[in-house]
Amino acid sequence: MTVQAPTGPPASDGTGPRARTVLVLLALFIVINAADKAVLGLTAGPVKEELGLSATEFGTVAGSFYLLFSLSAGLVGHLGDRIRPRPLLAALALVWAAAQLPILLPAAGFGALVATRVVLGAGEGPGYPLANHTAFTWYPEKRRALPSAVVVAGGAGGTVLAAPLVLLVTDTLGWRAAFGLLGAAGVLWAAAWLRLGGGGPYTVRLGPDVADRPPERVRVPLRRIVTTGTWLGATLSTFAVLWTLALGFAWLPLFLEERAGFSAARISATVGLPALAMAVLVLTAGVVAHRLLRAGCTARVAQGLLGALLPLLAGVCMLLTTRVGPVALLPLLVLAFSAGNGQTPLTNAAIADICPADRRGAALGLSYALASLSSLLAPYVTGRIIDAAPDPGVGYGRAFDLAACLLIGGALLAALLVRPDRDARLLLSASAAADRANPANPAKE
Repeated sequence: MTVQAPTGPPASDGTGPRARTVLVLLALFIVINAADKAVLGLTAGPVKEELGLSATEFGTVAGSFYLLFSLSAGLVGHLGDRIRPRPLLAALALVWAAAQLPILLPAAGFGALVATRVVLGAGEGPGYPLANHTAFTWYPEKRRALPSAVVVAGGAGGTVLAAPLVLLVTDTLGWRAAFGLLGAAGVLWAAAWLRLGGGGPYTVRLGPDVADRPPERVRVPLRRIVTTGTWLGATLSTFAVLWTLALGFAWLPLFLEERAGFSAARISATVGLPALAMAVLVLTAGVVAHRLLRAGCTARVAQGLLGALLPLLAGVCMLLTTRVGPVALLPLLVLAFSAGNGQTPLTNAAIADICPADRRGAALGLSYALASLSSLLAPYVTGRIIDAAPDPGVGYGRAFDLAACLLIGGALLAALLVRPDRDARLLLSASAAADRANPANPAKE
């Protein structure tokens, strides 16, 4: 496992007012991040009508958000280990704002929507892993699952807040105004972060027996981290979870309107329910994992097995959503689009626990980058499935079944592979062997 070496005052353990302020700001950062993703799905009806888009074309617009998302997450993730979080996160928020505001122009059509979604995705790709990376600098070992859960819950809050607000703005001022509103929110957050935000006092070193060694000597090549079972299991399972989230952002409002016959008001209320459930499950999973670790359970149990139960539940519910009547539909939809994300803070903490400080941002960023490829594929693939089906109902059923299979497969892989205790020991042994073989040249990438 990992040990922390505070670089600031020992009392800075994540419980002080500054740490809480930063954590709240990071949660709000993810609130805006999630709302930016959700706005296209929430305005899908008027967007398709005004621009005359087919299901495949709308899926192309939705998927374009993720075209540079993964690449940006991986590249900028490396910067998280080299650039202070205050300017880096503020710059990302300003990119989000710059991408949303052009949609206010009446001339902005299909091409402009695709282009701005590509830019927005490039700016948002690194947001989530860097927010977690920054939150981890404020908390010592055994306390990371809960702050990560708060950050993840910000994504749920973004959807909950966005649904009624976006629909209200769309009904009164038009769908373009909803994009402009979120652009303004990005500018305001950047100003608040530059004034109040920043990194914390904690760094991470591998292994309980290296506390007396200089941290720069404990170097682990990134390639060793990304071939561990923990990193692979977490990444593959997150791939399935993000596929489902992208499916929900892009297509759930249309599914509720076209197949379930929901009104706009009911869609607004319903779209927020998975987000609320997600927030509860994320925070609950973080608290339970925290207590299990404090009680002496292994990280495999607290992070691997506990986490795997959640996408497994989501996958089973997803399979049932298109096979039940209207009474059972709503609770199944809520769990199908929420339960999987409860695993995310646990897998983030698992990856962080096997990484030294100078590899944590890169390992989290690369994991999120590869997992996010599913978000690029899911909206487009779903559109193709719906257009190719004999009717939309059959198309939605096939698309939901595909998401269910991915969730169940990801859950099984996570249960088998996520073993942070074992992998931290293996990485420590490899690092120690490299030091003995060539003490003058610590391992490089």
